[in-house]
Amino acid sequence: SADRPLIVAGAGVLYAEGTQELVELAEFLQVPVMTTMEGKSAISELHPLALGSGSGVMSDPVLEFLRNADVVLVIGSSMTPHSMVTPIPPGKVVIHSTNDPVDIGKGSSPDHALLGDSRLVLKQLSDSVRDLNGPSPRSSDEGPATRIESIRAAWHTRWMSKLAADAVPINPYRVIWELMKTIPASEAIVTHDAGSPRFQMMPFYRSDGPRTYLGWGKSHQLGTGLGLVIGAKLASPEKVCINFMGDAAFGMSGLDLETSNRNGAPITTILLNNGTMGGYNRALPTAMGEYGAGNMTGDYAGVAEALGGVGIKIEDPTEIGPALTRARRINFDEGKSVLLDVKTQQELKFSAYPD
Repeated sequence: SADRPLIVAGAGVLYAEGTQELVELAEFLQVPVMTTMEGKSAISELHPLALGSGSGVMSDPVLEFLRNADVVLVIGSSMTPHSMVTPIPPGKVVIHSTNDPVDIGKGSSPDHALLGDSRLVLKQLSDSVRDLNGPSPRSSDEGPATRIESIRAAWHTRWMSKLAADAVPINPYRVIWELMKTIPASEAIVTHDAGSPRFQMMPFYRSDGPRTYLGWGKSHQLGTGLGLVIGAKLASPEKVCINFMGDAAFGMSGLDLETSNRNGAPITTILLNNGTMGGYNRALPTAMGEYGAGNMTGDYAGVAEALGGVGIKIEDPTEIGPALTRARRINFDEGKSVLLDVKTQQELKFSAYPD
């Protein structure tokens, strides 16, 4: 009897391989779906009912539908309170499904708790709604897909000055936009690093199927994304495996480009090279202002070459798309990892990020 139901899908849906069951339930009831950060890709974000992911940042469709929902089904998430977990606003009926009883009530006490494997619970829910409503699904014409697309289009229009920016140094949002236009999300596995790359990627990049995106970040150690994407390439050699990282993150783990080359796991690393740790001038004004504690320089493309890969420097936004195409060819034809050293500006505006 909910008027504005919403499904929040977490990493448990991915672990349980429950994407098909999630989509079937959402389509039958015409319920919009958002994911957690770790659950991103549990539903293709190109699906008309997909809102995108939530965390410390989110798309406008996520923000609006989460605010206005009256009943929220959270499935496959622990709901552990954390700055990278989008809280459920008060005043809603919350159904929380998890496979661990310790998780129940972690964030706030749900109105209803369902304990079990996410795929099995989703299947049982689908059976139950058919028992209650009959076998005929709700028409997509009655669903929220048109509203979702309208909100997304208006959001993109508002952000287009950054997504399509011709500025030099390059705006990092332009890099994300060019990636989405150049390499089909279904053919890629993409991840972010901690910090600004995570906040810039998560709302805008639209994954296309289970594990085409590796969402992480409740821990913040810089450089983690590089190791994750090497593992992704070993697991799925047919995919274009790409990680976004900043120059500080590269300083933590960049030498593992040699690991990827030595082990036959050619990846593409997009280095957002702005010469500083974004935002630290506000958090640590004395350390940054007097000592430049978070600033750094280096020939990162040269490092990639020295480690047996290929380094490509990019300073003009029109070079991004061709460089991505070239990197993909090198990964598959030459078996070498590629570092795209993109000279970027410091960008501190994030979508729906609290001031």
